[in-house]
This record gives sequence, C-alpha cells and structure tokens, in this order.
Amino acid sequence: MTVTQMSITETTDSPQHKLHWLAEQALSWSGLPVITVRPTVFMEGFFLMLAANGVRASDELALPMGGGKTSPISAVDVARAVSAILDDPAPHIGQIYDLTGPESADLDHYARAFSEALGRPIRYRDVPLPAWSEGLRQMRFPEHVFSHLSAMTELNRQGRSDRMTDTMYKLTGQTPTNMRDFVKLHAAEFKQREQAQP
Repeated sequence: MTVTQMSITETTDSPQHKLHWLAEQALSWSGLPVITVRPTVFMEGFFLMLAANGVRASDELALPMGGGKTSPISAVDVARAVSAILDDPAPHIGQIYDLTGPESADLDHYARAFSEALGRPIRYRDVPLPAWSEGLRQMRFPEHVFSHLSAMTELNRQGRSDRMTDTMYKLTGQTPTNMRDFVKLHAAEFKQREQAQP
C-alpha cells in the first residue's frame, strides 16, 4: 500500500515499491482492463517468518518498527479478496483496492495479542535496524529483499504505515483476520524452544 503515497517525484528506498509503482503506471497506460490490489504488510512475512524466532527464543517481538502503527493482513484474506474480484471481474475493472487488516496498532498492541493467543507474556522490543539487518543477512535474503524490508521498517517508524480500510469487508463480506486469531492458528510456530523439543 505504500505505492498509494508514491508519484513520479515521491518514492521510497525500496526497490519493490519502485518496481510496483512503475508496473502500475505501465498497466494503466496500456489500456488493458486492470484491477489493482494493494495489500499492506503480510502477517505471514513479518510476524511468522521474521518474528517467530524471537517469540520462540525470548518471548518477544524483536523488530525495528519503532512506535509506528501498522495494519497487517493475512495472505489468506488477500486471496479471499482476489477470489471475490475474479469471481465477477467486470465491475472491478479500473479500481484500486487497498487491503488492510482489521486494526492499525503499534507493536506493543500486537505483543499483547500474541500474549493472549499463546497464554504467556510476549513483549515488543524495538531493535536497532543495523542489528536486525544483520539477522536478515544471516538468513541469506537477496539484496533486493533486504533493501525492501529495511525500507518498510523505516517507513513504519515514520508513521507511514498507519492506515485502515474496510475494503476487505466490502469485497468479501468478511472481517479480516485479527492478530490474536492469526497467532492462535499458527501457535505451533511460536512455541518456546524447550516446549518444541521432545
């Protein structure tokens, strides 16, 4: 959704944001019947893939997100929205759909949702970007993904991820998955290390 805030003169440091914006422009100029879907940050990416280890190892969401708010959405919800669009695409042609989760909140709020879902205290720890970036490098992310994730966390720190829409409900008639339910669904991924071993 950061693309919503971009123009020919306004951009971010993320290579993905730049390419996505350019792709949208090219499709718009093409005259093709296009429907644009712009989801916010995915729960599966930031909270399952990038934060699970910290939750397992030390009961914390260790992310460099500052005090900024974000409205993560589940990839399953995005798939539901896209399925609804594809079921009858004609009325959606030319539309831009910004998809968010059900709330925009800071990471302290989401740590409380983790605590409720897992039945143990989880806290948010705002880690410095260089230390977090080193962890990404150890995970062997390609450079463009590394740059994108670093740009996303900085934008969040600046408060540029604080946005909400009711588009998911309008498209599907369903409320997007909240963080508590998402964590409950994936609880096995967040088990403490000593619990996870036989």
